[in-house]
Amino acid sequence: MGQAPTPCSVLSLDVGRRRIGLAGCDALGITVRPLTALQRGRFDADLTTLRELCRTRSVVGLVVGVPLDDHGEPTAQAVHCQRYGQRLSHALNLPVAWVNEHSSSWAAAERHGLAGDRTGRLDSAAAALLLEQWLRDGPDLKPVHHNSMETSASDGHA
Repeated sequence: MGQAPTPCSVLSLDVGRRRIGLAGCDALGITVRPLTALQRGRFDADLTTLRELCRTRSVVGLVVGVPLDDHGEPTAQAVHCQRYGQRLSHALNLPVAWVNEHSSSWAAAERHGLAGDRTGRLDSAAAALLLEQWLRDGPDLKPVHHNSMETSASDGHA
């Protein structure tokens, strides 16, 4: 288990091929709230929406879920999530933390009764779980060029 990071206003992303689940927290890290999921479009369109969301919420960092397999190894989707998170971090000039999202959608469906949801509520509930996990266990936010999925997402966080 890692060490809790310094609380701050962050945006958590559960990146999927069709939607991005979103969650945010207050600057003290006390309240975590699922936000409306983003229907994926072109990166530039996603960026416009996410930039405005970050501005209005005074976001100072990103938490991106990376799905690792049962052995802690990156999946094909993990590579996609990391690439998207790196691109977004660069474009928004925000530091990022990678969190293992293995089973987060299942856990969110169980906790909130959202099994089979296709509206985006499940995606954002999963993003909220990732954010709660990050607030509890870290790792710290880092500029994307100093960060790698292997060193921070595979450290056992589930």
